[in-house]
Amino acid sequence: MKNIKKIVYISIIGLILTSCSEDSLLDLSPINNISVNDAFSTPSLIENSVNGMYNAAAVGQYNSTAPNGGRGYIWGAAFVQQNDNRGEDVVNTATFYQLTYTGTYDATTANNVYYWVDGYRLINRCNLVIEGVTNAVNSGIISSAIGDNYIGQAKFLRAITHFELLIHFARPYQFSPGGNHQGIPYREVGVDTQTEIDSELLKPRNSVSECYDKVIADLNEAENLITSTNLNYASKNAAIAFKTRVYLHKRDWDNVITEGNKLTSYTLTPTPDGPFTNSYSNTESIFSIKHSAAVNPGVNGALASQYKRRLLVAISPIIWRDPSWLADDKRREEGVMVHTSSGRKYTYKYKDETNYTDASPVIRYAEVLLNMAEAQARKSSPDLTASLNLLNQVRNRSLADVTTQAYTSTSFTNATALVGAILKERRIEFLMEGRRWGDIHRLQGDDMHPIDGIPAKIANGNPPAADYTLGSPYTGALGVAAIPGSDFKFLWPIPQIEINVNPTLADQQNPGW
Repeated sequence: MKNIKKIVYISIIGLILTSCSEDSLLDLSPINNISVNDAFSTPSLIENSVNGMYNAAAVGQYNSTAPNGGRGYIWGAAFVQQNDNRGEDVVNTATFYQLTYTGTYDATTANNVYYWVDGYRLINRCNLVIEGVTNAVNSGIISSAIGDNYIGQAKFLRAITHFELLIHFARPYQFSPGGNHQGIPYREVGVDTQTEIDSELLKPRNSVSECYDKVIADLNEAENLITSTNLNYASKNAAIAFKTRVYLHKRDWDNVITEGNKLTSYTLTPTPDGPFTNSYSNTESIFSIKHSAAVNPGVNGALASQYKRRLLVAISPIIWRDPSWLADDKRREEGVMVHTSSGRKYTYKYKDETNYTDASPVIRYAEVLLNMAEAQARKSSPDLTASLNLLNQVRNRSLADVTTQAYTSTSFTNATALVGAILKERRIEFLMEGRRWGDIHRLQGDDMHPIDGIPAKIANGNPPAADYTLGSPYTGALGVAAIPGSDFKFLWPIPQIEINVNPTLADQQNPGW
């Protein structure tokens, strides 16, 4: 085809229209050079368009248009790596994630730039799928049942991607009464014309409260519409599970419990390595991003490449030596959950360092249980028994001796102490899964266990082996200073390439940048 219009997903949230005859709008493979209308003209092309949406979530694009040119933005690997390196429970050993790790990023730093660019690229794909599938159903190309399933999946990805961007580029919900401070633009229009670009240019940032409302509305729609049960595609259970995360951030404890109680078909794997030994078929994983030898973020992004083969991110002695993490806990097992190199500890959750086929874990049942445990302890009339039982479900499978090591009703004097144990358990259970930043973000100014800003970290580089010796908490040097919550660097800036061409958002840059 000639002179096919394509969205180049850079700046103005990737809504600049250019003329191009190379890649397709949806980056479909093997379908190339196809217009938006044609992409939804047959059942097989529609299916390819939906698969292109998932491929965009898995790989993204990192300053390259070549196949596999991305580094896993926004859900494939970068979700794990960036959220890990914004926290204190890992150590960046080289320069790869140094700017994220040390908080020395700016509006041109590639990692946060491509989080935004690829995030909104994926959102626009979702919107194009929603509109294209809706038209295809109305035209009788596919049935409403098939169409609803596709639309539900697109709304799920749209919701979780907006939410993920929200926790990096906006303050937490409780920062202002009712969450009325600036959030991010919530995009619900599939842009493929100049008129739509012009209209979207005028759209300001929604408030955080508005973003939460829209995320929850999209997840509710996804729950109602999706019929797929494949782990590697969004399911109605994935929408339910993700709502427990969103409500936890919103501090809506009752709804965390209500949503979590819907999930009755999942069980924890018998051992903590179960979700990673077979990341595509286990009883615990609810939604993961699929990778294959042909579709993965490559040597510069894939989880097994970065965390196992290249050893670019180590487990931090800060959490490794935390006394709450028992020395004989199964999550310390060498060659199963961790591996050691030069005395330093690294995760072994991601194993395929040849073909990079490990799934990127987005949400699993262990998180739902701990979300509910925390909600039970924090709600207006706490149920500490229910909270303790939920916590023990997750923790007990990793204990060497449950009869002597499990928490009991006498282990905690009050709800605050129990919540503290739950928060610590999250740091251990989800270590190297990209969950730490979300907790740092939502616990700013918390009433029970407040965090002020970004905690101090061990210096960028390779900690000495002696720093991993168990027996006492880590009290050594912290080479990366804490960033106070009041500091503008707590948030990532809207990318400069966006600010340069988007006058609306140029006037709404995060303060200080």
